Amino acid sequence: MSNSISSRLAAALAMLTMLSTAVPAQADTFRPGWRFAPPPGVTLTEGRPRHALALQANPYVSPVYLRQVVQYPTSERSGTIVVDTRQHFLYFVLGDGRALRYGIGVARDGFEWSGTHRVSRKAEWPGWTPPAEMRKRQPGLPAHMEGGINNPLGARALYLGSTLYRIHGTNEPWSIGQNVSSGCIRMTNDDVIDLYNRVQLNTKVVVLS
Repeated sequence: MSNSISSRLAAALAMLTMLSTAVPAQADTFRPGWRFAPPPGVTLTEGRPRHALALQANPYVSPVYLRQVVQYPTSERSGTIVVDTRQHFLYFVLGDGRALRYGIGVARDGFEWSGTHRVSRKAEWPGWTPPAEMRKRQPGLPAHMEGGINNPLGARALYLGSTLYRIHGTNEPWSIGQNVSSGCIRMTNDDVIDLYNRVQLNTKVVVLS
């Protein structure tokens, strides 16, 4: 064996020896907490997701409110939005007895409403001007807030006719499935972006009590 080959082999063996002492076995490398512990609220699992919905999992939102296609017999035409405030679901009618269902947050006690309107405006990262009645109830609110990640209207908003109500995003995803708003319909930012991209101006919106 030549001196050059011997020296290369010696160098390779030295490198392997160093790695074996500095790095744990492969199984240890993936052991939770070896180098980086998971962030608060995240639980590591060893099994594979049972279905694609598990990949959308948000630690703040119950799995029942994850976006999914469901059976939904209705006389409403495809493209219609139906809001079931009692069940905390918004349905985007697809036709053929199916709908795309989203989890939502709805009005708290005393602010419930129902009716049929049309989408009169769409806005990305909308600004927020709290109504005078709301500012009277909550004097600390600003007269206006520019759109952005900290804005209560979230990433998108669909305005309903000439009312003060909107279907909008939220930076409080844990409020999905709750009765929390002053009448507006809340969605996670991911969901409201998805809905926004499907909805056209003048889309019919039916809000059930």
